[in-house]
This record gives sequence, C-alpha cells and structure tokens, in this order.
Amino acid sequence: MPGKRVAVIGAGVSGLGAIKICLEEGLEPTCFERSNDIGGLWRYEEKVEAGRPSIYKSVTSNALKEMTAFSDYPFPDHFPNYLHNSKVMEYIRMYVKHFHLKKHIQFLVCSVRKHSDFSSTGQWDVVVEVEGKQKSFVFDGVMVCTGLYTNPFLPLQNFPGIKRFKGQYMHSGEYKTPEEFRGKKIIVVGIGNSGIDLAIELSHVVAQVFLSTRQVAWIWNQVWDNGMPMDTVLFTRFNSVVNRFYPTFLINKWAVDKLNLQFNHDIYGLLPQHSHHSSFADDLPNHIISGRVLIKPNIGEFTETLAIFEDGTEEDLDVVIFATGYTFYFPFLGNDSTVLDSQCSMFKFVFPPQQEKPTLAFIGILQPSQWAIRVFKGLNKLPSMSVMMANIRKKRRKIEKEMLNNPRNIFRPNLFSLFLRDPKLFKEVFFGPCTPYQYRLQGPGKWAGAQGAILTQKKCIIKPLRTRILIRNQPLYSVLFWLKIVCSALLLFVLTLVIIKG
Repeated sequence: MPGKRVAVIGAGVSGLGAIKICLEEGLEPTCFERSNDIGGLWRYEEKVEAGRPSIYKSVTSNALKEMTAFSDYPFPDHFPNYLHNSKVMEYIRMYVKHFHLKKHIQFLVCSVRKHSDFSSTGQWDVVVEVEGKQKSFVFDGVMVCTGLYTNPFLPLQNFPGIKRFKGQYMHSGEYKTPEEFRGKKIIVVGIGNSGIDLAIELSHVVAQVFLSTRQVAWIWNQVWDNGMPMDTVLFTRFNSVVNRFYPTFLINKWAVDKLNLQFNHDIYGLLPQHSHHSSFADDLPNHIISGRVLIKPNIGEFTETLAIFEDGTEEDLDVVIFATGYTFYFPFLGNDSTVLDSQCSMFKFVFPPQQEKPTLAFIGILQPSQWAIRVFKGLNKLPSMSVMMANIRKKRRKIEKEMLNNPRNIFRPNLFSLFLRDPKLFKEVFFGPCTPYQYRLQGPGKWAGAQGAILTQKKCIIKPLRTRILIRNQPLYSVLFWLKIVCSALLLFVLTLVIIKG
C-alpha cells in the first residue's frame, strides 16, 4: 500500500532532511526547489536572486559542526569546527549523494493551495509550471522548508532623510565582497552576527567603518576556555539542569562577569541595560580597540551626506548597509489568512493553529521535521486550537523577555536508563555537548551509529586543530612532575601542623 504523498518546498538543509525522514517513515516525498540547485542559504552565488537566500562570500557558520550536523550523518572529522559556506555545501552534497535524495527533487517554481475538499481530506494542490504550461498535483501533506532569509527587512521609515541621502544604501543581503567599497566611509546598521561580520571584514579595506546600533548586545566568543568551542562547554544537559534549579539572577551574574572579563562592555559602548540580545564576535573588541570599527548609537536622521546620531554627533558617509534582518515570506502560499495569519502564528513554530487538518508544517524555523511527520501520519496529535493559541501567546511573551531557548522536546534520551545501561555513554550525553546524535539513540528514527558518533565527537572537535603535532622528549605530566606535587603537598601539610601546635 503506497504511503501518503508529501510535498517538500525548498531543497536547503531543512528540505533535504525532511525528504530523508519522509522516506524513513514510509511516505512519498517530492521536493520542489525554485532555483537550479540544492543547498538553499549555504549556496553562494555572485548575484542576488529575488526570492532566495543570499550570503556574502566569506560567510562562516557560527555554530559548531558537531551541533549542526544531520543527526545520522556526522561531518568528516577533518572538517574545521566552524565551517566556511563552501565546506557546508560540500557536506550537503555528500549527504544527498549518500542517501540518494536527488531523484526526489524537482527544480520547479510552485504555488500551494488548499484542495477543494481540504476540510475532509486535508489535501493540498501544488501547481507547477513546466514549459509554459501549468500542472497540478495533489498531496496529503506539505512541509515548508524555505527558511528565514528570503525577504530582507529594510525599515527605511525609521530613518528620516534616508531618501535624500546621496550616497549608497543597501541591505546586508545584497553584500557579497568588500572590494567594491575600498577607501569609502561606511556605516553598518545593526549589531547582529551579520552586521558585526560585515563591519569587521570591511574595516580591512575601507577608510572607516562605523557600527550603529539602537539596542546593544552581549558579545560572546566562539573560542572559549582552554581554546575549546563555546558550544561544547555551555550547551550540555548538565548545564540545562543547573539552569533549571539555579537562581536566574546568579546565572545572569556569572554570564555578565564572564563576558566582561573578556572585555568591559560598558567601556566599549556595548553594555545592554535591559536586554539579553547576544552576538558572536571574537574579533570585534580587537577592531574596536584599534579604531578600525567605531561603535555609534542609533541614527536620528540623514542629510545628503551625513548621518546624525541620537547623541548629537554626526559623520560624513559614502555607504549605509542595513543589517536589519529578515521577515517571514511565503509567496507560494498566496495571501490566504486561512492558511497562515498576518502574525505567522505557529504552534511550536511548526503548525498553523487555525488549520482544520494538521497537514501543513513549517520546518527549520526552530523545530526538526520528525515530529511533523508523525503528526501527518496520525501517530502524534495536536491539541485544540484554543490550547495552541494560548501556547503561542505564552511563547511570544517569553521571547520578549529573554533569549530563545532550544525548544527541541521530542525523543530525548532516557538519562536514567542510559546511566544504568551504559555509564560511559551517559557521561558523554549528560556532561558533553548536546549534539543531534542524541536524538537518534532511541525511539522513532533510531540510528545504530549514534552511540559511536557521540563517543567520538570530542576527537572530531580536536582533530582539525592538530595540524601540527608537538613532539616532546617526555610526557607533559611526567612521574617526576607528580612526585614534586605530592612532596610539596606533604611539606605544606607538615608546616601547617607545626604552626597549629606552635
């Protein structure tokens, strides 16, 4: 008996993962990709294409490779820990080839509409254009995997005078390389990861870079204690348990003290007053202290040649780059409020709550695709619309107050069972980085290689760092070294006793 047919929209990372999970669950996926190749966000193109993500040439992932790998296909151990976009594309192509996914992808532009009997069947019509003619196909479910970075947010109305500015202004999504800006004075608006990346890169070729921000941020280092990637130290299940029971104000104090130890955010003009906004930028303080990047407040207005800031200072400029983020954009769904409302309300960031049938899922916004597949198959049930809307409102309030925590809450490993069955594996799962492989240890989608991937993840992190092996005449911690330590401890103990008795 054939499985349900599922349309997957987009052949980026989320779409490819969705295809594979559909196949594992006995469904029949067809992926529709509007461009001429796979890769989505990670595929660099020289020119900006309307309707698809655009990255600059130097883009490097700010998440550790072991944390971003497909849960049943680790990165090659010799790949760097933080990957250039070309390396990510190499990995994506390896994944597609290994699991034979290409045959399920059609490079066609499509639109998605409810089928005429949607209220009873939950089916969808997917319309594509082939050689000038439209063809319609019926699917039992739709997985939207087009990501978050297709529609640039350019809030020009918040910057009076920008229209009369005689210089160039653009969104960061249009930026590709720094060469065309050589010798110019540039301001980057926005202190997210992209804004900081562009400011640092441009500072090497332009006359001066200014980084303007309305809301400052805590700057985190990717290279953490002992030179280890930050992800491996902070994102563990042990820390998650500590965060749950430890007073929030003490956790915040620890974080503030730790970050200010790297550099004083107040002195550098980056101290947030009532914000948890964070960015990753190991190099930013170096560029600020050398004057190559100058931090400025929000822009009050523009003249023909100047930016006038809210503190009354002004700077002569040639180029303005708005690193102001992106908004949700799903043009293939049409402007149908019965499919998705104006606020893009989604239960668990996946299912629009107003749907009569839960057969439309948004993948890759925050949640993985496996849960959505099980809802499609009827193995998992969604709560009522009122319960889902209450959950959405609660999530929105929480997001407004604090940083968004990782919401993955399905198929977590049973830690108690793991402790009894395999203490060595438990130690790595509980105290080590919370990598995707953990979600493949048990339950639906269980992968036989998950245990091995978890137990070797530390070696995979260290291997690309050891491109030069040190040769020593004797071990770093020799027998003589430990003998000296023991003797010193005994001597200290004896002296303490003498002082006490004396």
